[in-house]
Amino acid sequence: MRIGILNSGGDCPGLNAVIHGVVGAATELGWEVIGFRDGFEGLLPPGDFCVLKRADTHGILKLGGTILGSTNKGHFAAKVGAGDVALVPQEVIDRAKRTIDQLGIAALIVVGGDGSLTTGLQLYREGWPIIGVPKTIDNDLAATAMTFGFDSAVTTVVDALDRLRTTAQSHKRVMVLEVMGRHAGWIALWGGIAGGANVVLVPEIPFSVQKVADFIKQRDAQGAHNTLVVVAE
Repeated sequence: MRIGILNSGGDCPGLNAVIHGVVGAATELGWEVIGFRDGFEGLLPPGDFCVLKRADTHGILKLGGTILGSTNKGHFAAKVGAGDVALVPQEVIDRAKRTIDQLGIAALIVVGGDGSLTTGLQLYREGWPIIGVPKTIDNDLAATAMTFGFDSAVTTVVDALDRLRTTAQSHKRVMVLEVMGRHAGWIALWGGIAGGANVVLVPEIPFSVQKVADFIKQRDAQGAHNTLVVVAE
């Protein structure tokens, strides 16, 4: 049996670990793994791919990024904004399907986040054998308790807040830390709470800039001359 794997969208910790695990398990079963380079773009004829053997994955478990490359642009971009979906043109799907058929791919593993798995869902509905692996620092995928990459992002936010706090205290400043998350506030919420932020602003909860300013002034009047604010992008 021959299966395919690709990484799509932004990179995050754990991508190479998935490749390592897939190749290792497939090798034990006697299956061949085809790795497509630069996400779904690698599916377009003549195809940009390589055969992945166990030797190709030695030493990549702790390596950042992805040995297959990735992209969140190109012919397969599916997510535009919160709730917006731009379907991949049928002509592009048909071209990519020819590569899958010519290689005899029995299943395609898509390691991606919201946008990439939206594309994967469209391909699945077209009859493609798709397996989705939830990868995103944003943690914004339904039916998934925690996506890999999210914990690392939260840890980075906590570390940043620890470093900002001493400067804020020393100079009596208000420090604003903007974090990623697209249209989801998970990173801001978890990172802000774990890092001891005084204000956490997330897109799911409407807020008033004036009320935030009043709160900061109140803290200052009470003797707290520094404030840490975490806001989702």
